[in-house]
Amino acid sequence: MSEFTVYSVPGSPFGRAVLATFVEKNATYRFVTVPSLKSEAHLSRHPFGRVPVLEHDGFVLYETQGILRYLDRVLPEPALTPKDAKAAARMDQLMNVCDWYLFQGVNNIIGFHRIVGPRLMGLTPDEVAIANAMPKAHVVFSELSRLLGHKAYFVGEQAMLADLLIAPQLDFLAQTPEWKQLTANAPNLVSWLHRMNDRASLQTTTWERLMQSAKAA
Repeated sequence: MSEFTVYSVPGSPFGRAVLATFVEKNATYRFVTVPSLKSEAHLSRHPFGRVPVLEHDGFVLYETQGILRYLDRVLPEPALTPKDAKAAARMDQLMNVCDWYLFQGVNNIIGFHRIVGPRLMGLTPDEVAIANAMPKAHVVFSELSRLLGHKAYFVGEQAMLADLLIAPQLDFLAQTPEWKQLTANAPNLVSWLHRMNDRASLQTTTWERLMQSAKAA
């Protein structure tokens, strides 16, 4: 099979979800760090200036959910989408919860002000913005905890695409002071994240590991 190329930046939870999927599939890929999201070269791949972008055999694809589902089709083993229609629908629902509620208004605020801004831009966290994001964050964590229930993974006993998409987001938030408060009534999410972080797909795609790889390249 021809080479897969992933354009992203170390630290991107969406990019990490794609890379983790490759590891789960035991497939090789080439990781290209994007130096500027607004460069002409990158905008030619992604007109909205985001990451990740996948290139495969001349086919260019952006939007993480689309990339994950594409990879699950062209790399069918092991399958990361449930065969059962209801379980697959639940997975799709969870992936949208991740994009629209966990990231938008929660991680893109709390994660940015606690981690990205200080680490990359030298910014001081905006405590007001963080406080304003917390009510929505509590709703999201409560719903994710309810949907996970007593299962090992979100849609059963095996990790699927939803787990790979959500884990990098929660792993980001686990590095913030808000994590303890958000998971006070959701111990199952804490246990689930430990299970995910024990997987090679998460261990080999951390911000630190990707930065080391980029420096060595």
